[in-house]
Amino acid sequence: MFLKSVFNKSLLLFGLYLITMSVYAQFEWQARDAFDEIKIKYDKVNGDNCPIQHVSDLYLPEDTISHKPDIKEININPIFPNRTALLHMHNMAMSRSFFWSYILQSRFIRPAINDTYDPGMMYYFLSTVADVSANPSINASAVYFAPNSSYTSSYRGFFNKTFPRFGPRTFRLDDFNDPIHLQKISTWNTFDVRDLGAHPPESRSKDYTSELYKINEWYKTWLPDDVEGRHDTKTTYQVEIRYVNNTNETYTFHGPPGADEHPGPIKWTRPYFDCGRSNKWLISAVVPIADIYPRHTQFRHIEYPKYTAIAVLEMDFERIDINQCPKGEGNIGPNHFVDTARCKKETTECEPLHGWGFRRGGYQCRCKPGFRLPNVVRRPYLGEIIERASAEQYYNDYDCLKIGWIQKVPIEWERASYYVREKYLDLHPEYRNASAGASSLHTEFLNIDQALKFIHGVNYRTCKKLAIFHPQDLVLRGDVSFGVEEQFENEAKMAVRLANFISAFLQVSDPNEVYSGKRVADKPLTEDQMIGETLAIVLGDTKVWSAATLWERNKFTNRTYFAPYAYKTELNTRKFKVEDLARLNKTHEMYTEKKFFKFLKQRWSTNFDDLEKFYIKLQIRQNETGEYLQRYEHYPTLYHAANLKHGHWTQPQFDCDGYVKKWLVTYAVPFFGWDSLKVKLEFKGVVAVSMDMLQLDINQCPDWYYEANAFKNTDKCDQKTSYCVPIMGRGYETGGYKCECLQGYEYPFEDLITYYDGQLVEAEFQNLVEDKKTRYDMFKCRLAGASALQVSSFLILSLLGFLFMLKYKLR
Repeated sequence: MFLKSVFNKSLLLFGLYLITMSVYAQFEWQARDAFDEIKIKYDKVNGDNCPIQHVSDLYLPEDTISHKPDIKEININPIFPNRTALLHMHNMAMSRSFFWSYILQSRFIRPAINDTYDPGMMYYFLSTVADVSANPSINASAVYFAPNSSYTSSYRGFFNKTFPRFGPRTFRLDDFNDPIHLQKISTWNTFDVRDLGAHPPESRSKDYTSELYKINEWYKTWLPDDVEGRHDTKTTYQVEIRYVNNTNETYTFHGPPGADEHPGPIKWTRPYFDCGRSNKWLISAVVPIADIYPRHTQFRHIEYPKYTAIAVLEMDFERIDINQCPKGEGNIGPNHFVDTARCKKETTECEPLHGWGFRRGGYQCRCKPGFRLPNVVRRPYLGEIIERASAEQYYNDYDCLKIGWIQKVPIEWERASYYVREKYLDLHPEYRNASAGASSLHTEFLNIDQALKFIHGVNYRTCKKLAIFHPQDLVLRGDVSFGVEEQFENEAKMAVRLANFISAFLQVSDPNEVYSGKRVADKPLTEDQMIGETLAIVLGDTKVWSAATLWERNKFTNRTYFAPYAYKTELNTRKFKVEDLARLNKTHEMYTEKKFFKFLKQRWSTNFDDLEKFYIKLQIRQNETGEYLQRYEHYPTLYHAANLKHGHWTQPQFDCDGYVKKWLVTYAVPFFGWDSLKVKLEFKGVVAVSMDMLQLDINQCPDWYYEANAFKNTDKCDQKTSYCVPIMGRGYETGGYKCECLQGYEYPFEDLITYYDGQLVEAEFQNLVEDKKTRYDMFKCRLAGASALQVSSFLILSLLGFLFMLKYKLR
């Protein structure tokens, strides 16, 4: 029995050993590559050992983040889906720089007084909180001032004095085990907010301007700003403002570098370990903030524009997708992970996917031209499956089969026969006696060509001609802007951010509060601050054509109505305009009568239970010199605000009498504050942003019956042999798709692609409709493997002999 027991235990241990070895051996066939090197360095550093690590170990190579958004390319080339979060961080940094530059210089609009118009400390703190709370992909936001460059209104007797250091920063906490969450559910809605400029003067390692502060590469990108030679080196932007009393003002302020300048307004840092703070690997977008410095000298010739601060927005490195595909047109570089994909290059080619972050497998292996998938495989091989495969699986599978006989693409073609043309017109009856103009959008079967012809035919010259367009024709159905929630999500987040900030300021900051010592409470929101915040949205995001902050009646300080509306009239400009819509006092012109304003006011008139709760753990400086931090009097504090889902998308509309004469689609989101007794929340107003609908990508592919897409099922793919796949970047035009071959079919032509391009398909179908020369009937996939069948002469003779015998017997 003893020997049997020992044998069983040995057998069990041996079995466990074999299982363990088989798991590790599964990846032994994979050679070590660039991803493994970065992964080792990534795992090496943590919050416990980072203070003693060499500074080089706290940074990853710059090319570990590829395809960074470039402002010079934004309006020219489409942004990859896996870079939309980086693009939004880019735009948010731009917006913050424009706002702080504007508000710090806006005192020149106002009469000179022995006081400062600068925002107080709470404005800075809550502004960085809103940057993070309204944007799930952004994990930290900060404003760092150069030494002795930050003026403030938060201390008595502090006029024309500066903080030695001032660095308000917010980063997102994982509140899974936080005592304030009794459910123990991680909401990611708790924020650590502190002033990083408050530290003992002798502690240089805590000074973000010092060389001993290992992770301050973001600071060195723009600061200190040593201006040499001419002082007028900072880019200027012009704003034409019309106030409620119809007085006009043209204001020019200095801001970050323009898109046409080198290196542009945004600088990206290398991925770095945020040691002692969030203890994560982060990447940041850094943009400078301009001011006139020094101030209040009475000598304007020595007050010159200078970069006095930087806005830094940070994102988790592990959430950013990597591109493992080989070098090519879409992957020019620099890219540290280039050519680390496991696709078999003989028969397949790599295509990146989005949403995988910093891990292997974020790609798929498509068949190269001249090859096809096996009949038992439906879609391209997924990279994650290949990465996890054993050596036996990898070397025996994941190949494409060579196509036997390939046709040449015909050079000449002819008109379709009567029967062929009628067959396709029967499949698309909307092209028989098609309706034109606005009525094309109200037929049973939508003719997409006529509908787009009508939409593109409306412009600022034709919209007022009643003989052509009725006013109701200038308001389209909501399903015409299908995809707006996804494609304009970043722009909607800009509105949510401002609404989030106003809600936070109205609920957290109390202008009547009295503090001990010299510190004073922040003043109420000012007209200049709201104009600057609204304007910053338009300046920061090129897709936003107009933005408005619409206050409810008697909810803004000392004003009955207040509604700053910022807009631009052309792309790539440095001239912008601001109108106070409160000056339009006719009943039908009042902004409070707008449909989206009334809708949101009614929706949020009484019940606020669905609003998000955001918790703030705020630590501020102990005194004006900032020798150490102390907790804010209300610690922790919270506020309620709307999230992205609480907003409202309007129908596309061409406003002939408006300031921006385009097909605009508007997103509006509410903001809230306490009532006069501070016992309950109340609706305070709306933030709205408007985008050009014609910048959307149309989706013509089939979809579920409940999807409100006016253009679905309007593709011209052959449904028996192929299926439709949307292509991004084609805009508000037909042909934004490709026709891929179905399982069991193959692309028959000798070509550099393996699908039929939607633009070519649409053009040839239009030739068919107009009875011109066309090759539309050739856009079909061929039965896979049919070209490889070979018929021998022996088989033919045998078949003929069998037929003769059968005929003889049947006599």
